[in-house]
Amino acid sequence: MRLAEAAGLLTSDIKLEEEIPHIKLRRHPWRSLKTKGSERDIPLVGASLWAAKRVVENGHQFAFPVYTNSAKCSANSASAALNKWLKSRTPGGCVIHSFRHSLRDRLRAVECPPEIADAIGGWSLSGVGQQYGAGYTLAFKYGYLQKMERL
Repeated sequence: MRLAEAAGLLTSDIKLEEEIPHIKLRRHPWRSLKTKGSERDIPLVGASLWAAKRVVENGHQFAFPVYTNSAKCSANSASAALNKWLKSRTPGGCVIHSFRHSLRDRLRAVECPPEIADAIGGWSLSGVGQQYGAGYTLAFKYGYLQKMERL
């Protein structure tokens, strides 16, 4: 997810009790989404599943109440705080957005087709044909994320 997408989540957007745990990413009045393809279901595996469980356990309405309320989502503040935290822990030049780049690289490493990677990451769809139909199922996306988790 993009940082703003995550920062603006409700805990009810996190679906841990489903057969495939996932985040149901949708627009909210306090946080829009960048593209039409940004509205998606994102399977949770590994560290993301662990983190989602911790967020839900906190019992707040908003996943990150420090940065979001019913009026607005302060994604820029979240970004500044995370980039400050990352600075001493990562090579120079790494920022929170770097995680989206590494996700794409990790999906390539498991030979995930670009169209499926786009569906997972919410990247813009490159062709008209990609916009037809219902898209990839949660289970299909989950399979590639599980493969990636084994790297």
